[in-house]
Amino acid sequence: MRIRIALALVAGLVTPATGQSAAPAAPATTTPPANINEPSGYTYHAAGRRDPFVSLLKHGPEVQRGAAGARAAGLAGLAAAEVTLKGTMQGRDGYVAMMLGADTRTYIVHPGDRLADGTIRAISADSLVIVQQVNDPLSPQKQREVRKMLRQSEEAK
Repeated sequence: MRIRIALALVAGLVTPATGQSAAPAAPATTTPPANINEPSGYTYHAAGRRDPFVSLLKHGPEVQRGAAGARAAGLAGLAAAEVTLKGTMQGRDGYVAMMLGADTRTYIVHPGDRLADGTIRAISADSLVIVQQVNDPLSPQKQREVRKMLRQSEEAK
């Protein structure tokens, strides 16, 4: 009997004075712990350095894109590798070309029109020449010619 009362005292089910069973106490309300992922009172002054506590694998609004990430709308936002020559037409002032962009829109282009990384130099009956600016710092060339053909020749296949 004494062991039962001792165990009941330890569990808090019996009051020590009377030995009678007591109603279980209401659970104490606790505030939830602060979010573990959010440091409290943390400030970091970068001074041109990377924050060592931010994950390198994290992508989102806090990662800012450089000027190369922002693209213009239309033809000026397409690179030379993203366009395909679909046709050429002869007009009064020479040839004009129809190009299909990566955005699945068709553009009518003239010599001298600008792309994101180059300029259209010449249009002939079956091809288009783009002078592309090379952005590789290790490349000795700063420009190269990209030729877009209307129809692939049999030798190229």
